[in-house]
Amino acid sequence: MKALCDTYHMNFDNAKSWYDGYSFDNIHSVYNPYSIMSAMQSRKFKSYWKKTSAAEALLTYIDMDEDGLQDDIARLISGEEMDVDTEGFENDFETFKDKDDVLTLLIHLGYLAYTEDEQGTGTVRIPNKEVRIEFNKILRKGKHHELLRLIRESDQLLEKTMQKNADAVAKAICAIHDANYAPLYYNNEQALRATVKYAYITCIDQYQRIEELPSGHGCADIVYLPKRRSALPALIIKLKWNKTAEGAIAQIKNKNYPYVLRDFDGEILLVGVNYDEKTKVHSCVIEEYI
Repeated sequence: MKALCDTYHMNFDNAKSWYDGYSFDNIHSVYNPYSIMSAMQSRKFKSYWKKTSAAEALLTYIDMDEDGLQDDIARLISGEEMDVDTEGFENDFETFKDKDDVLTLLIHLGYLAYTEDEQGTGTVRIPNKEVRIEFNKILRKGKHHELLRLIRESDQLLEKTMQKNADAVAKAICAIHDANYAPLYYNNEQALRATVKYAYITCIDQYQRIEELPSGHGCADIVYLPKRRSALPALIIKLKWNKTAEGAIAQIKNKNYPYVLRDFDGEILLVGVNYDEKTKVHSCVIEEYI
């Protein structure tokens, strides 16, 4: 892949984030070959995903929301991994007993990447940017009422963030948590991070999300960097647990997290989010970086 990127003058890291992500025993990097050929020939990184009739048929099963499948699909899009049991799959496109069978078929079709640990526990995740975009397209055109509601709420959350309406953003994140979209054990900053990523799920269309981005004298928890030809501001998000949102903003400034975006010539918004475990309250502060 590095040789191909050199030959066609394409960025290797971008190629990897767009089309890599699959793996097998002793093979840790497997790309989508059709998409790679298309990207190199066109000199453009975008989705070249080829849909199949089997994948379209899966919309029916996602609509049925077997065992909370829609919620799991949304979690996968937000960047989480989850356990899956592939043993019961009948190896056909018609017999689906539960959501594990649907997830297993998605593995076969390349929509999900599968990893198995030494104990034999399997997990699935969305492998790369190309497939995540295709999932998002499926959700927006289907009849997935809960997921569509989540996406609409996420659209509103992004709009409120642009308006620097910190109270509305805090309430929206709280609503995501209260609606059971949050991790089962909501007891640390990692759980808060999962909730925030879930709340900003709509950003996948317009932003590149980078987690734990080293910058200045520390790491920004989540950075949303607008894709090219976008007038949207960049978002630098710092999370706190049992502290203050103001403290999160202060840390962003004191440790100079925006330095990593020094070549970005658009607006940058600093977003501090805190969750108080005693009061069960989310708080937020949003400031424009000057």
